Amino acid sequence: MRIRPSLLARTLLGSALLAAVAAPASAQDKIKVGFMLPYTGTFAALGTAIENGFRQYIDEQGGKLAGKTVEFVKVDDESDPAKAVDNVNKLIKRDNVDVLIGTVHSGVAMGMAKVAKETGTLMIDPNAGADAVTGPMCALNIFRSSFSNWQPGYAMGKVAADRKIRTAVTLTWKYAAGDESVNGFKEAFTKAGGKIVKDLTLPFPNVEFQALLTEIAALKPDAVYTFFAGGGAVKFVKDWAAAGLGSSIRLIGAGFLTDGTLEAQGAAAEGLLTTLHYGDSLNTPRDNAFRLDYAKTYKLQPDVYAMQGYDAAQMLADGVNAVKGDMKQRDALVKAIESAKIDSPRGAFTLSRAHNPVQDIYLRKVSGKVNRNVGIAVKGLADPARGCRL
Repeated sequence: MRIRPSLLARTLLGSALLAAVAAPASAQDKIKVGFMLPYTGTFAALGTAIENGFRQYIDEQGGKLAGKTVEFVKVDDESDPAKAVDNVNKLIKRDNVDVLIGTVHSGVAMGMAKVAKETGTLMIDPNAGADAVTGPMCALNIFRSSFSNWQPGYAMGKVAADRKIRTAVTLTWKYAAGDESVNGFKEAFTKAGGKIVKDLTLPFPNVEFQALLTEIAALKPDAVYTFFAGGGAVKFVKDWAAAGLGSSIRLIGAGFLTDGTLEAQGAAAEGLLTTLHYGDSLNTPRDNAFRLDYAKTYKLQPDVYAMQGYDAAQMLADGVNAVKGDMKQRDALVKAIESAKIDSPRGAFTLSRAHNPVQDIYLRKVSGKVNRNVGIAVKGLADPARGCRL
């Protein structure tokens, strides 16, 4: 059970947070945003999409929040957890940023969250789903605009059970995001009577799948649940199709398997079912406007990563506007973000006590080059935030 402190205790926590780090000099006339994202390697396209989405929202505000110019500083995190602490300290100590925006890789996000918690620096996680960021590592100054790894995994476990899938193999890279996504799937799937035949992994970012596909063919499960993203997802889906397993085994996964990857996957992805907090065919006025503006600006269709970046900027704006641009009012800024209802392209969402989105998880089916929404897998799904003590 999570402990909820009294208002007085939360006020004291907020005061400690404010005192933990001196307000940067830049806060007087501008708001300094530090992007710590992958700009090279497997997740490079994802980092770029997050930055694009964030900048789109800021541009819609005329490049300012509460009348203050927004300035950007960038660090390539290289999806390398070993470099996370040094990289985040560059942004905090060298560049004096007011807010950290990052990242994609869950292992890197854990390093970011550790430093953000220690220094009191405001952090908004626009992708990495590491459960611990809004679990044991939760803090008043740490927020997420995306998802926890548990959320889409749990939703797909429920979908699989509802569709009478009885046996499943799980397959992912051996790292935090993969482990936590698989655990979410297994929690819902086994609770409904499903059986996990075997958990298969390979080191990140290895993409040599052939031996694993051979093993899956021998195991003959009803379905394979996967967690891959970026270039790895492209390679896996193509290898899966080439192996011809789809005629007898259902391939399902967290939505990152097919989000931002369909162009490269081509016909190999046709018909795949995934669960995620966004889709390509929501067809709401809010989402249609977002997608049109993004396509005009960047000559690309937006994906879940762009949307999460966009919403990270919205969350920051809610806080900044509440304090009229005075970043020294950290406690009031944090409380404003906590209580915000975000008018997201995915559909409006609120934040849990642990600062993770409480949101609908969609079931999507690949049709052509679109992750078509075919319904809501779980409505208003809140991450359990196990270990959070806010």
